[in-house]
Amino acid sequence: MNDRIRELLAQINVLENEMRGILHEQRSTIYFQIKGKRIQFEHFVKLAHRQLKTNIFRWLVSNRPQNLLTGPIIYSMIIPMLLLDLSVSLYQTICFPVYKIAKVRRADFFALDRHHLGYLNWFQKLHCDYCAYAAGLIAYTTEIVARTEQYFCLIKHALHILNSHERYKDFL
Repeated sequence: MNDRIRELLAQINVLENEMRGILHEQRSTIYFQIKGKRIQFEHFVKLAHRQLKTNIFRWLVSNRPQNLLTGPIIYSMIIPMLLLDLSVSLYQTICFPVYKIAKVRRADFFALDRHHLGYLNWFQKLHCDYCAYAAGLIAYTTEIVARTEQYFCLIKHALHILNSHERYKDFL
């Protein structure tokens, strides 16, 4: 790797760290803290969440029909996702020690915390956990594949590819 590429990667790293800092500051202005792995809201925010909550019947009635029609297809993807999860976890458990590759920590890729939001009904919480599991699984799998590729492949990609998707920067 030449010096200019190293310099650019260092700049990217500095900018990513700066963005994390700004997001952390922004987080403190919306009245919650992270204690361990749990989100803790201020009392008045919890009350506001309860007022915003929509009951399940009203939510289903006001939901767009195409969402209800495609729901079974979306949720049927849980089967291939569980098979993928089992497969890549078993793969790294068996093969990584043989190749002396550091194992990927699952907990670093799965953030199932949106169901703590008080303004979501139980169905919305299910949606949030489902999406968070799917996104975490893809990131977890990507890291396992990347470590495998680094071990086996001598031909590196010309471009540096990040694990997070383009919309992630818009998340709060």
